[in-house]
Amino acid sequence: MWQTSAEFAPHAFNEFVEMNQKMVAKRGTVYLYTGEGAGKTTNALGLALRCLGHGYKVVIIQFLKWWKNTGEYKFKKKMPNYEIYQFGRKGWIGLKNLSAKDKALSRKALNFARKKAREKPRLLVLDEINLALDCKLTNVKDVIEFLKTVPKETSVVLTGRRAPRELVEFADFVNEIIDVKHPDEIPSVKGIQY
Repeated sequence: MWQTSAEFAPHAFNEFVEMNQKMVAKRGTVYLYTGEGAGKTTNALGLALRCLGHGYKVVIIQFLKWWKNTGEYKFKKKMPNYEIYQFGRKGWIGLKNLSAKDKALSRKALNFARKKAREKPRLLVLDEINLALDCKLTNVKDVIEFLKTVPKETSVVLTGRRAPRELVEFADFVNEIIDVKHPDEIPSVKGIQY
């Protein structure tokens, strides 16, 4: 996993914070939700709801996802300032069976994010990008270079387990969702889990 701020050498950490604060003044704020617990996408959707309540535009780009029978996907028909796009191959094949097709879809998703960021939505969510990075479907340096170009009017949320250290260090806010407890049989309730 990554080092906490207490584990960094104080001098190096202070330089890193100072450099990052200068960058934030020029780019959008980056929020990262990672960890093995449930609720990373749900956190992003909560921020989306808050933005929509204020009349702001929200764009969600989902990596590795294809299923359209989710509340967050169906919601796009009801809200004009809400856009959601999926870049995942149909059907769950497992993380060990990913191929060049999945890599191409992830590259397409990141390129699409670049295009959408130029429209300056209030919130841009890159859902499951951390997992796409962990699966080597896209390159963390490319993602960071993109994030450096996001207009300061746009906040970005990155979700997914196993966020790479470089992204954790780059993000302005990082939250780790921990699985403290869950039932042996995890429910799949419409409107709650999907």
